[in-house]
Amino acid sequence: MHLHLPFELAHPGFLLAALAALPALYWSRRAAGRVVFSSLRALPLGGETWRTRLAWLPDALNVLAVIAFAIALAGPRVGDKSSRVRREGIAIMMAVDVSGSMRAQDLAGEQGATCDTEGRDPTRLGAVKRVFEKFVLGGAGLDGRPDDAIGLVAFARYADTRSPLTLDHPNLIAAARQLDFARQDEDGTAIGAGLELAVQRLADYKARSKVIVLLTDGESNVHDIDEDQAIEDAAKAGIKVYTIGAGTTGVAPICADRGDGRSQLMQMGVSIDEALLRKIADKTGGQYFRATDKASLDRIYKQIDRLERTSIEEERFLEYRQYFPFFVGGALVLVTLALLLRGSLLRRLP
Repeated sequence: MHLHLPFELAHPGFLLAALAALPALYWSRRAAGRVVFSSLRALPLGGETWRTRLAWLPDALNVLAVIAFAIALAGPRVGDKSSRVRREGIAIMMAVDVSGSMRAQDLAGEQGATCDTEGRDPTRLGAVKRVFEKFVLGGAGLDGRPDDAIGLVAFARYADTRSPLTLDHPNLIAAARQLDFARQDEDGTAIGAGLELAVQRLADYKARSKVIVLLTDGESNVHDIDEDQAIEDAAKAGIKVYTIGAGTTGVAPICADRGDGRSQLMQMGVSIDEALLRKIADKTGGQYFRATDKASLDRIYKQIDRLERTSIEEERFLEYRQYFPFFVGGALVLVTLALLLRGSLLRRLP
């Protein structure tokens, strides 16, 4: 049988002091003030009045006061549940391909591909933004990353930082929601540039572990920054890179303009440089994943979420609300009331 108290006791052994209530009651009842009569008939109303019926009250108040003092000594307290101790988190940089091929809709899920996009985004980029939001904030089987600094890089022909590493996750998600496809004159896939920028953002950040999640759906066709140099820089900085190849093999549905101002679904040829993505992951100690539909993309983020949840030893400091002053005050009130009653309404004859 377990006793569930509304508070915990810092020093429960002091509850034994409550046993002092027994001798306190004994000495209180032995106090002077008793007169011996030959017969109770000599007293008014046969010897019983409201005062005689309440004569025990001061003794009981003294007993309660002793118990209250014992509880105060035991240190009643309640942990402040509103406080959260921050753990030493990790630093994660998300590098997302925003090239035109990310308009393909093979990751649309059960709702399927459509040109009627009102109210939803069936594109690959839309699917990535949704699962990234759950990865950061939690939901759909993900716990979120409240203690991790997370940033966001977008790349097509060029790479740019959409959010620096931050613990302000609502603003990070606001930046992710604003991700859009590269303009036609900036289209392309510069995997080396996206990786190198993410490495630079992580290199000087102080964290127990540094991770890049790089997602692309194509082949690197812009080599202004060499992929091998970016891989080497990541390895030197101790940054682990998880790469994700997003999309089906061969063809994928895409909503395209058919020339008369109207759109229709068409099939687009797609290919992913899996060899490069595997190389990046292998040389940095990460892993390569392939997402061919929405469900597999969700599973990949869950797996990365589990892989990067390191067990960290920490000394936790929990703030307590102390309640012993209330019991001390209550005990003093009880003792004072007992003395007042014993000296006035319920006094005993000498």
